[in-house]
This record gives sequence, structure tokens and C-alpha cells, in this order.
Amino acid sequence: MRKLVVGTFVTLDGVMQAPGGPNEDCDGGFQHGGWLVPYLDEKFGDIMTDWTKRADAFLLGRKTYEMFADSWPKSTDPEEALNIRPKFVASRMLDKVNWNNSILLKGDVAQEVAKLKAQEGGEIQVHGSGNLIQTLLQHDLVDTLRIWQFPVVLGTGKRLFGGGTIPRSFRLVDTQLNTTGAILHVYERAGGLKYGEVEVGQETVIFDSESSHHAGEGD
Repeated sequence: MRKLVVGTFVTLDGVMQAPGGPNEDCDGGFQHGGWLVPYLDEKFGDIMTDWTKRADAFLLGRKTYEMFADSWPKSTDPEEALNIRPKFVASRMLDKVNWNNSILLKGDVAQEVAKLKAQEGGEIQVHGSGNLIQTLLQHDLVDTLRIWQFPVVLGTGKRLFGGGTIPRSFRLVDTQLNTTGAILHVYERAGGLKYGEVEVGQETVIFDSESSHHAGEGD
């Protein structure tokens, strides 16, 4: 089975909107586009290049697809993964996609992605695509999160984990720090939540999300 990997950039308060430029995404009157750029360094670039080389395919929302399709074909690298590998595009607005090796997903996105994951192959990578990520989280389709967190707080903007996110546990498998203070966290999906109860002088009790005794149930 293929693994669905989400790679994204967030602020300390979880905002992922328009990291790369002022006009990238102004929805909601967002005025902080480009907040990531001052924290870029060579290590960040090397890691991102390595990520894309690992991809068996890419899964993109409409806005990210259109932005990538306008820029990546200009690359002079004949082995650039984003140009030569399959790109599945989730969009209700597009009728066709013209970028090399692009495939428009038709029908229910969650069902189509589940079918892609069931196939043999390597990583299906999601980059950007904030609205698409919300759908993937709501349907429990994300296997790995690669999150670059930057030392900045914005207070407003679209957040990585929206209101429809299903409660899930993830296991930290890697952490790296770049020279500007940005931290990469890599998480693997670990299943449902575990809950617990602690009282002074008593043994800590841990139970999983299937338990009928977790806090709040029956209130």
C-alpha cells in the first residue's frame, strides 16, 4: 500500500496560510503572506529537495496545483520530481489539467484518495493544499506528517488542524533544527487517542479511546 505523507509549514500558533509570498492566499483578508521566507536556509532547501525525490506521486489541491504548474515547469533540472512524476489534482472547479503527468481526480476526493493509497507504490506527497489537507484529516487518510514549525506567531489565518479534524495520536519519529530556528517534526500515525487520570498519591491510569470511562463521556 502507498503511504500518504503531508508536508507543510506552520507558525507557532498553527497557521499555514500563504507562507511563501504576499499574494499567495489572501482569503479572509490575510495580510501576512510570506512569513516563512526570512527563516529559509540551505538545510531547509536540502531537506525539501530530498522530500520531493522520495515521492512516488503528488496529491495537490487546486490552488497549489495552479501555483506549482506556473512555476515548476521553468526548472532546468530534467529530473525534477514535480515535473516528471504523477500529480493527482483534487478540484471541483477544474475541467482539465495540462501540466505534464497531471491527473484530475473525479468523484468523491476521500474515496479516490483511499483507492490511490490501496495501490502498490511509495509515498503520495501532499504539499501546501490547505483545504485538501482538511478533507484528508477528516477522513483519517494521513499516515505521516512532516511539519516545519517556524518561530513566529500570526494570530489569524488558516490553521493546519481545522474544526473537522478527527482525534488521533501520532508518534514522533524525527526532529531537526535549521540555522534560523525553524524545527522539523516528523510524525507517524499511531491510531486512536489514549486518555488518563492522575491524582496525587495514586497510580496514574491510562486508557484508550475505546474505553467508556474517558473524561466527559456521559456528562
